[in-house]
Formats: sequence, structure tokens, C-alpha cells
Amino acid sequence: MQITIDGRVIGTNESPYVIAELSANHNGQLSLALRLIEEAKKAGADAVKIQTFKPDTITLNCDSEDFKIHGGLWDGRTLYELYDEAHTPWEWHKPIFEHARKVGITLFSSPFDPTAIDLLEDLNAPAYKIASFEAVDLPLIRYAASTGKPMIISTGMADAQEIQEAIDAARESGCKELAILHCVSGYPAPAEDYNLRIIPDMIERFGLVTGLSDHTLDNTTAITSVAMGASIIEKHFTLDRSGGGPDDSFSLEPADLAVLCHGAKTAWRALGKVDYGQKASEKGNVKYRRSLYFTKTLACGAKIKAGDIRSVRPGFGLSPKFLDQMIGRTLIREVVAGTPVLPCDIKD
Repeated sequence: MQITIDGRVIGTNESPYVIAELSANHNGQLSLALRLIEEAKKAGADAVKIQTFKPDTITLNCDSEDFKIHGGLWDGRTLYELYDEAHTPWEWHKPIFEHARKVGITLFSSPFDPTAIDLLEDLNAPAYKIASFEAVDLPLIRYAASTGKPMIISTGMADAQEIQEAIDAARESGCKELAILHCVSGYPAPAEDYNLRIIPDMIERFGLVTGLSDHTLDNTTAITSVAMGASIIEKHFTLDRSGGGPDDSFSLEPADLAVLCHGAKTAWRALGKVDYGQKASEKGNVKYRRSLYFTKTLACGAKIKAGDIRSVRPGFGLSPKFLDQMIGRTLIREVVAGTPVLPCDIKD
């Protein structure tokens, strides 16, 4: 199974597709958003993702209890206040897309309502990402799917039935290239909540390219997910964790993103294939394996006794598996201590 985004094939037979999620980490500065794109490219990310919404398209300007945040990074704020700070202004989208193309990195977005999809279609976005909180918004999924573009759906908080409903909505509305991301919607999320063993189950259960949206504070969980079959890794990205933005504190800085990109690709290469043979890097060391050597100088015609030969390094003699068979055999020529036991020394 595989999908293709902007010419890049994504699947278990390809190196992991690393997405740097900018989210709100532009901190209200277009210049910072553009620099983040450049740094993501330098770090080795395959794509940059932004979010396309206005506070009015994602929530209501209301300070009733339902709309207040309690606990966590954004404690005490209303949803409207948070999203007003976090949103990427729509007039920035064109220069952001143009800059990504100039830099040479794929850029796409998470739309949060149909008008966002319309804007992104005008900008020729190559794919769509549905955020975990919107995975239950089947009308939104259907509208994004109707574009025919590849789609990635995050599954934080969703149970198996809800994931299947989102998949069905995308498929029925025309999405032919679909991937899902295992996600824990905590900001940050502890590694022990990730239960990465779910990834192979998701691959088998849903039959889709599967990856990880990682909100832990380091790279261990993300790199480990590759061994479980993750083909996509999404991670929040910032220039400075202490920058004070809504998502800065749980995002990777450039050096950490570079470590993730390198580590994920190295982990994928290390998975390799089922191969019990000698590897190229081992061939020079075969001669240092154990083999049978004479420990004493013995005359022609002598019978080999226990203690006359031993299994030692290096490996120029007979394999140690023949040790018992050599005891009691007759020599057909003199041998010197420290020489390997060879078939040509032994009487048939």
C-alpha cells in the first residue's frame, strides 16, 4: 500500500515521510513562518504543514463555560482567544506556498472548514490533512475528499468505529490516496500513552498507509514508530521552544528536527529484510571466528586425543562442530602446534 504526495511515494517500502508542523509557531510573524520553512528544508523534512482557519470558522466568540479552557498549556483562555492568536492569516497563504516552492519543500495544510479548502484549492495545495479534532467532522472530510487530492487523517481521541467512519466518508467522496496517523491529542503527550503496538494493528485493520502524529517532547517515540510500521511522522516544529507561542514549548527546534529526520530514515534502513546470510560488513571478520587448531606437535601416524586440538580463534581450520569427530582419527603427516586442523591432515 502506498500514496503519493507531490511526487513523493509514501509507504512501508519507502523511507519515512517527515512532516514539520508549523501550527501556530509563526507567532504572528510572516517572516518567521517563511524562515521556519527554510529551516525545515535544511533539517531534512519532506514537507511542511500549516493550518488554515479563522477563529470564527473554528469556534464561537463566546466566554461561556463551554468555551473556556481548563488545565494544560492554555488554561484560562477561551477557544476564540487561543485560535485568534494561533491562526495563520489567509493573506499569508499565498506567500507561504510560493516560498515553499522556491525553497523546494512540499507544503500543505489542515483545513478546518469548507472555505479553507476553497482557499487551498486556489493555491493548488497538493494534499489535505484532517486534524484529530476534526476527524469526526464527516462533512468536512467529504468536502476535502471531493477535491481528489491525497488526504491524511489524524486519529487522536477516535475509537475504531470513528476511524472507520472517517475512512468511509473519504472513500465515498472520491479520495483514492488516503493515510491515517496514530495520534495522542495531549500537548504534550507522555510516551507511555502512545501504545505504538497499535500501529501494525491499524495497518492490518484499515489497510491504509499509517503513520504517527507525535506530541511527545523528544524523538524516541517517533523513531520507534518506524519499527512498528509507521510510514509518516508528523512533529510540531519551532525555531525556539522558549519563544512563547501557543505550541512552542512542545515543538522540536531545528537541530532536533534534523536528528528526527536522520534517525527515522536510519531506523527504516535498519529494518531491512529477512536475511540470514553474511552481510557485506561481516565478510572481513569471518576469518576471526573459532575453528579447530592443534595444541601440540604430533608425529605422522599419531591418533588425535582430547587436548591435542581445541576450538580457538582465528577461523582457518575446520569448524568446531567437527571436534568430537576428530578425536581418535589418525594423522597422515606431522603437524606443528598452532596449525589449523585441515581435512588433508587426517586419514579418511
